[in-house]
Amino acid sequence: MDEAIRQEILAMSRTAHSLTEESYQQSPSTRGDSGWNEKQRILLADMALHLLQTALKEGELSEEGLKRNLFSILTIADQFVHDHDLKTFADELYSS
Repeated sequence: MDEAIRQEILAMSRTAHSLTEESYQQSPSTRGDSGWNEKQRILLADMALHLLQTALKEGELSEEGLKRNLFSILTIADQFVHDHDLKTFADELYSS
């Protein structure tokens, strides 16, 4: 990937990440109330941005960073993807 493009994507992701985290923190929702699913969707988007930043970070791809990103994404997505037990896959990332 062209370095200028990579840097532009990373800069845009930092802006998106900041806005996403701000939205998450401003949400008063707690588990079980009507806004919880929306708050979890924001959190899922936040974790996807972390994955983007990990993937495009300069240097070698961090296996630990990638595992951490995937664990978070699979754990959060588990509540939205039924009958696939994504949490089990997430836990397996750290079982070996």
